[in-house]
Amino acid sequence: MARPISKVAPAWWDYTTLDTAILKEIPTIDEKRLLALSRPGFQVHFYETLEEFYLAEALEYVDAWKQATSSRPAGICGPIGPTEQLPLVARIVNALDLRLEHAHFWGMDEWVEDHKPVPIDHPLSFAKADLDLCFNRIRPELRMPTAHLHFPTGDLAAYSRTFDEVRCVVMQGGQGEVKHWAFNDPLPRDGAYADKPPSPAEYRRLTARVVDLHPMTVIQNARTSGGGNVSMVPTQAATVGPVETWKAEGVSIWQAGMHDNPFGMRLTAFMISQRIPDSAVPMSLLADHPNVHFHYYRKGLGSVEAEMH
Repeated sequence: MARPISKVAPAWWDYTTLDTAILKEIPTIDEKRLLALSRPGFQVHFYETLEEFYLAEALEYVDAWKQATSSRPAGICGPIGPTEQLPLVARIVNALDLRLEHAHFWGMDEWVEDHKPVPIDHPLSFAKADLDLCFNRIRPELRMPTAHLHFPTGDLAAYSRTFDEVRCVVMQGGQGEVKHWAFNDPLPRDGAYADKPPSPAEYRRLTARVVDLHPMTVIQNARTSGGGNVSMVPTQAATVGPVETWKAEGVSIWQAGMHDNPFGMRLTAFMISQRIPDSAVPMSLLADHPNVHFHYYRKGLGSVEAEMH
């Protein structure tokens, strides 16, 4: 049978094109069942307070950096969304006098305008946010060398090679409304993919690259970062790809209920748990990664029940 047309962007693939049996299953997943979706290789974690949630997220940076040595440098690939953990990372590093000379950091993505990454002074620059919220707050004598900060803002092939040169302990991220990590969005519904999205194997061959953004992603970023001003949000971005993601020893996704909705936060966990990878739901491809952790602020899970306001 032909797959449904997207309800939000007919020229694109997205989760609204899934089998209706999957979509009908998601509202039945309560907190207890969500936690029980854990299996070997996929673990679900709950946090009762936002303070605990963001502190645990920040400690992933510290844990990764503490493993870095001169003979085996190590680091973490981190997101802009969420960002609340970033000032905490700087505070912890300073409090522990943790020297980062052998540590590395990869930014997950960056906006692209006119075929070039946006400059560091762009109001939405992800690199600027990382520097302002974290790295420039670390005491100068503790900071990692500038060469150890890897942003996808130039030679993306060289950026990709650093995942072979340096141990990526964990790739950390959030989940967008289109069910992406980084900007690994669903693809347009055209050409070879007019009738069906790329297979999971095809999608997983994608490396760091410049992508066209799904309309849902543009609208979400206007809401979360631009006060709703859709016209200021770029429609392209450079992003870390599945190839680099599978070189990370672990993938850690953090959901406080601010970037995706109750339905979406359940959908991807269900698909990963049940091993239902589908590139219309890019996050579901992590069903095939050997070490994935989903972290939820329990009170942010909300309900999928219909409720008029």
